[in-house]
Amino acid sequence: MVKQIAYLGPAGTYTEAAALQYDPQAKLLPFPSIAAVVAAVDSRMTEEGVVPIENSLEGSVTDTLDLLIHDSNLSILNEMVIPIEHCLLVKPGGSAQEIKLVYSHPQALAQCRRFIERHFPAAQAVAALSTAAAVEDMLGSQSPAAAIATSRAAEIYGAEILSRGIQDSLANHTRFVVLAQHDHAPTGRDKTSLCFSFNDDRSGMLYSAMGHFATRNINLAKVESRPNKESLGRYIFLIDLDGHREDASVQEALSSLEAEVSMMKVFGSYPRYQNS
Repeated sequence: MVKQIAYLGPAGTYTEAAALQYDPQAKLLPFPSIAAVVAAVDSRMTEEGVVPIENSLEGSVTDTLDLLIHDSNLSILNEMVIPIEHCLLVKPGGSAQEIKLVYSHPQALAQCRRFIERHFPAAQAVAALSTAAAVEDMLGSQSPAAAIATSRAAEIYGAEILSRGIQDSLANHTRFVVLAQHDHAPTGRDKTSLCFSFNDDRSGMLYSAMGHFATRNINLAKVESRPNKESLGRYIFLIDLDGHREDASVQEALSSLEAEVSMMKVFGSYPRYQNS
């Protein structure tokens, strides 16, 4: 039976490209939002789902993080990293001089901020649900408009590419994760993602928490925080660490950490992406 994978659609998004890289044999089902992808996997409508989680220019995708923290018990099964090349798309025969609106996903708009300010200072940036949805919005716009999207989206929807590689940095990559009902078995080159928070606010608490990993020589690949959505100035801390949750040293560190925090949630252990 062919595996079904949900992804942030419609066809032509970078998430579709990541899903195709992950499993080109799967049946890919587009959904209009990250929350809808998560819901599809949560309800077992699909076996897995692919969503963006981090961009090298704009940082974490907060919608994905907040869903993992607060609204879902899904696990991270795998990850992929793909290079991002944004293109400026218009209706066939359109020109740059007449553009009044620029549609795209908020992350893409942010990643092309300098290009937009330099070439279209008077244009209004308009958020879309995805880069591919931005092309549909642009094509249906009554005002002269452009969309920032993939070259594949141009092919799919019949748009014309005016410029390629318009992102503010050529070193633009997005990390995607595969969500499922379970995480991945150990491979020997793994990563574990988790979050935790404290009930009170005392000096040295985060330092002590980090010490559980430092004393066991566990490398922390990423540390960040998100508001806990309950009170101002209170945060949930997120960590990516090298190793699998079943590794003895990681198990010890997680057990020690759990004993001194008010909440801890392990999102899963999965193979670290390695660029081939």
